[in-house]
Amino acid sequence: MSEPFSAVTEDLVRARGGDDAAFTRLVGPLRAELHAHCYRMLGSAHDADDALQDALLRAWRGLDGFTGRGTLRAWLYTVATRTCLDLVQARGRRALPMDLGPSSAHAVLGEAPLTEVAWLGPYADAGLGAGPAGPGARYEQREAVELAFVAALQHLPGNQRAALLLFEVLGFSAAEIAEIMDTSATSVNSALARARRVIADKAPSPSQQQTLRKIGDARVRDLVGRFAGALERGDADALITLLVEDVTWSMPPLPHWYHGLAAVTDFAVRVPLVCGSWRHLPVSANGQPAVGCYLLPGPDGAHLPWAVNVLTLRGDRIAAVTSFIGAEHFARFGLPGSLP
Repeated sequence: MSEPFSAVTEDLVRARGGDDAAFTRLVGPLRAELHAHCYRMLGSAHDADDALQDALLRAWRGLDGFTGRGTLRAWLYTVATRTCLDLVQARGRRALPMDLGPSSAHAVLGEAPLTEVAWLGPYADAGLGAGPAGPGARYEQREAVELAFVAALQHLPGNQRAALLLFEVLGFSAAEIAEIMDTSATSVNSALARARRVIADKAPSPSQQQTLRKIGDARVRDLVGRFAGALERGDADALITLLVEDVTWSMPPLPHWYHGLAAVTDFAVRVPLVCGSWRHLPVSANGQPAVGCYLLPGPDGAHLPWAVNVLTLRGDRIAAVTSFIGAEHFARFGLPGSLP
């Protein structure tokens, strides 16, 4: 007598027979990591939503194409990666203000959002684990959504981006990646070599995960609290003490950005520290400390969502503030629609 089917095998049989609930059970445990993979490929949580939805629809319709020779996880990554490669070709790469031109020495007042640019977006990382996704992976899951890493990925062609993520983040072998990308192992190894050179040049070391572990949760919370408190009080001196000498501050979708303590201070005292009443809630974004920033637009009423500020740390000070402006970011982080 044959052994009974496992729950996964039974759900696979049911899903192939048209049972969408069984398919949902099959892919449910993998949704978070697949979504993170799509974000790394595309640099946008919104695009990752579209890619994952499209990939799962393709998988549902093509489930008979999963022969069982490999794992369901590997097959789903094949579908998701090919879906993302189609989108990379169609939509191009995502940018930060630093990619568009040099920094500004003084605050630029009243600038309009640059809507024709496809901007890199923040990522709500609450569902991600800390460890690598496969035995051969070099990057941790949170390390691989850090802003600097995802921004560096955007400078790679789609095939190099996919090869690097599949090998270094997810732990697939070159032979497995060749099958996923319908190419040769030689081509994969060549793409990996070129991708590693770009990442080594554009992604700083140590990673934010290493920095956060070194300084500890308590000091991170204190730093975030002091940053938020300085903005709420309009205290320029308190803010400046938190920043490194070569700090940067950028605000996509605004094109101008600031580099160095003098330029950032000029911007801070002429814009965020004087533009109104602020409230803040701490969150985690891209594996980094962040705050949801709420601004009171008038003399009374509620504080409304303004930006998610992602903080990049160097030691126990702030090396970069990336303010992702837009109320549309807040729901992804479970943040409320207003504050008193």
